[in-house]
Amino acid sequence: MISETAPLASLDQWEDDLLIRYPEPEHKAKEEYRNYDSPERDTVREFYRLNHTYQTYDFVREKEREFLKFDKKELPVWGAMEFLNTLVDDSDPDTDLDQLQHLLQTAEAIRADGHPDWFVLTGFLHDMGKVLCLFGEPQWAVVGDTFPVGCKHSDKIVYPEFFANNPDSYDERYNTKYGVYEPNCGLRNVHMSWGHDEYLYQIMKDYMPEPALYMMRYHSFYSQHREEAYNHLMDDHDHEMFKWVRKFNPYDLYSKSPKPPVVSELKPYYEELIAKYLPATLKL
Repeated sequence: MISETAPLASLDQWEDDLLIRYPEPEHKAKEEYRNYDSPERDTVREFYRLNHTYQTYDFVREKEREFLKFDKKELPVWGAMEFLNTLVDDSDPDTDLDQLQHLLQTAEAIRADGHPDWFVLTGFLHDMGKVLCLFGEPQWAVVGDTFPVGCKHSDKIVYPEFFANNPDSYDERYNTKYGVYEPNCGLRNVHMSWGHDEYLYQIMKDYMPEPALYMMRYHSFYSQHREEAYNHLMDDHDHEMFKWVRKFNPYDLYSKSPKPPVVSELKPYYEELIAKYLPATLKL
């Protein structure tokens, strides 16, 4: 029986599945890849069944109360990245790179294209919220496509049929188009499904520029930045900021390379960049 805590062999399996759903533009149209019934994707289906069943409005509010006290650990950023590296899973057949190397690849691709240093730092930091797994959180509460809770689930979210198991789908407070929200209320007023995106945003919100914060908070919100399913909740400022989210997305998905970065060579640059924007230690 597949574990309710960890149906995926590794967290990277979710990201690999994103490449199937959203391949690079010069490759096949994504519709040619939307075969969700193939046996090799059974664990991905199970992951989303759990995610869509248990990510309720009440669950999200409970996790906000639990984790946004930031009382689990206090570490320097580089120390947090080394802590994150304990997530490496030898069962992942697609890469030998650890989490730190993945993040450095993303950041180095952004730097090579001449983007501002805060954008480079965002690439380096964007998956740091996955430390939630090390605090005992199940995979479905750490990764996965994110979506608003407290209103009707869009059929543009991957595997929408699994929301039939979610109690919010039958709760009249939460199952209408706007649910607990107002039209075009702005995403700052919307609670998203719980995971590494929201957690990292909350850690960084007092330190990083606003476009960076949008990238961190919404980089897994595929039903909006790819499918535009939640325009009815967004305001004009959200739409402007989502230009940055869409600019970040290709670096997140398509920067993986089998050639590992040389961490010792890059560390001085990133430590200096971290010191420019962030305090000496972060509370997690």
